[in-house]
Amino acid sequence: MSKNIGIEELSGILRQNGIVGAGGAGFPTYAKLDKRADTIIMNCAECEPLLKLHRQLLEQNAYEIVRTFHMIAQCVGAKEAVIGIKKAYKKTITALLDCIGEYPEIRLGLLDEVYPAGDEVVLIYEVTGKVVLPGGLPIESGVAVFNVETVYNVYRAVTLGRPVEDKLVSIVGEVENPVTVRLPLGCTIEEAVRQAGGTTVKNPIYFIGGPMMGFEGNGALPVTKTTNAVLVLPEEHLLIQKKRRKSSIDLKRAAAACCQCTMCTDLCPRHLLGHPIEPHKFMRAATCKDIQDADIFLNTMFCSSCGLCENYSCMQGLSPRSLIADYKTGLRAHGVKPPKVEAAPVAEERQFRRAPMERLMARLDLAKYDKPVPITELSGEIKKVKLMCSQHIGAPAIPVVKEGDMVEQGQMAAKPADGLSVAVHASISGKVVEVTGKYVIIQK
Repeated sequence: MSKNIGIEELSGILRQNGIVGAGGAGFPTYAKLDKRADTIIMNCAECEPLLKLHRQLLEQNAYEIVRTFHMIAQCVGAKEAVIGIKKAYKKTITALLDCIGEYPEIRLGLLDEVYPAGDEVVLIYEVTGKVVLPGGLPIESGVAVFNVETVYNVYRAVTLGRPVEDKLVSIVGEVENPVTVRLPLGCTIEEAVRQAGGTTVKNPIYFIGGPMMGFEGNGALPVTKTTNAVLVLPEEHLLIQKKRRKSSIDLKRAAAACCQCTMCTDLCPRHLLGHPIEPHKFMRAATCKDIQDADIFLNTMFCSSCGLCENYSCMQGLSPRSLIADYKTGLRAHGVKPPKVEAAPVAEERQFRRAPMERLMARLDLAKYDKPVPITELSGEIKKVKLMCSQHIGAPAIPVVKEGDMVEQGQMAAKPADGLSVAVHASISGKVVEVTGKYVIIQK
């Protein structure tokens, strides 16, 4: 690995090798390489309940990942590189302490076992003391954040010349053998669940992503660069019932039951950092159709959708996050952007208002699924994949193969479009059987 690689060279490598944030929204990683970043952070907070893949990957590949993190710091000229990791991840911390000594700019930022420690804005404050401006980007505060698997993918691209062609996915919940497995991009969620020995309930529901911020999907959906987990739940589970509620009913329930106790606001992670998001005021204004204070609605743009308000704080079982998300979607559809505001001082009581992960899992009836999720090898053969051209924020990649072509695993299937975009690569070798502007299907 070159120690003197420049930003332009590294950006080109990352863009052509299809590297994006391995989770969340999939922001193209090359666009985070910025000389304004005097601090870079590697996120190993494992934000969502039940997820363990980042701590496992970092423990198993500590040397390679730390060395790559150091390379990124040198590339952007960062003075400090912080690995944000929870104190409870003792095996991973031990592996890190064995190899960070030779890199003086790297330190550990130890975190408590609370939710949402892995939220970018919360993480930045916890390990640097900096508050990101409401609606702002971390780079405006001189910070860039990368998660563990993303840094590992940078290592594979720079050192091994391998593009992103697969994804680590944890399969947990109502399955025979919970596992974390490296799956070829474009295989189905059903095939992912098969890797865990199948389901243990009738009419299983596939919850894609973490239990707090994920979504209900189906077995035919393809695995993408941002698929972190598949949580298999029974249809009657609380989380599934909440996800299936209708906004019109939620509004009526809120109008009837919201007592303005302010618990949703009191425990809101962004509000406690001084961001002007106050869910209880929104609930009152929305249910009463009170538009006298438009800022209450505009400030929904500052919600991170962490889900703490409706899954933990509200004793009435109401849905502030879901209703706020509907309003945010409507505002964006009409071209409304977040107002420019300064953050208020961080609340002094913040340290006493953080949600313990153990208590959150108990509240969500997930504690019984908190089992070992070992990283295992792929079993069986994946014979068909559907590669989505848009697995990232920005412009979809443009297919460079045509129907009937034979392609090799790792070959570029779609090139980066103009603007913010990255390439997509074949995850298996085989024949291209269908190409559209949205996807490429390859079959062995």
